[in-house]
Amino acid sequence: MQSSHAATMERIMPAGRAVWIPIDHGISSHPEPALADIDSLVPKLIFAGVDALVAHKGVISHFVAAGVEANWIMHLSASTIHGGQRAEGKVLVGTVAEAIARGACAVSVQVNLGDSSESEMLHDLGCVSTACHELGVPLLGMIYPRGPNLRISNEDDTAGVAHAARVGWELGCDVVKVPWTGSAQTFNQVTSMVPIPVLIAGGPAGDSFETQIS
Repeated sequence: MQSSHAATMERIMPAGRAVWIPIDHGISSHPEPALADIDSLVPKLIFAGVDALVAHKGVISHFVAAGVEANWIMHLSASTIHGGQRAEGKVLVGTVAEAIARGACAVSVQVNLGDSSESEMLHDLGCVSTACHELGVPLLGMIYPRGPNLRISNEDDTAGVAHAARVGWELGCDVVKVPWTGSAQTFNQVTSMVPIPVLIAGGPAGDSFETQIS
């Protein structure tokens, strides 16, 4: 019989591929125009066929209470632009058990490598990973090499992204989300470093993704 963990992974990442849409940015800063009318946005995303939605606890409870069915991934990390020198230092604002109770099927944690609070974020990721293992809940690691203390080797064509993916895998993540490296060749170096699915983090609109991988 397929385990609940495996069944959930297959549902939110069929055949090892997925489009997960994060709608958790309302905590980080304001205004976020794309998230202003979230009651209209979420049904459109579900209708479009996204595999999962990443959101904070209050958003998930809001839609679950309204009877909106989706594959919810509860983001457990938070910080705001008002945090000064700790603005990029994410702290835990929920638990794995709470996520399940609120209607989520998986959780996510963010780590910003090179930030002055990196050690605390790694500790939090490790604790969440332990809880996910005990409860059979999939874990997404959002690992971004973006802090002022990054030490990138001249031999690292991925600018720390491959290391970020490796950190997520070695600390127990089922899926890792990292920045796009700029080319298929360098991103292949990222995916070759880990045996778990790697999602590309979205960002500002730019050149067609197809032109970059062709």
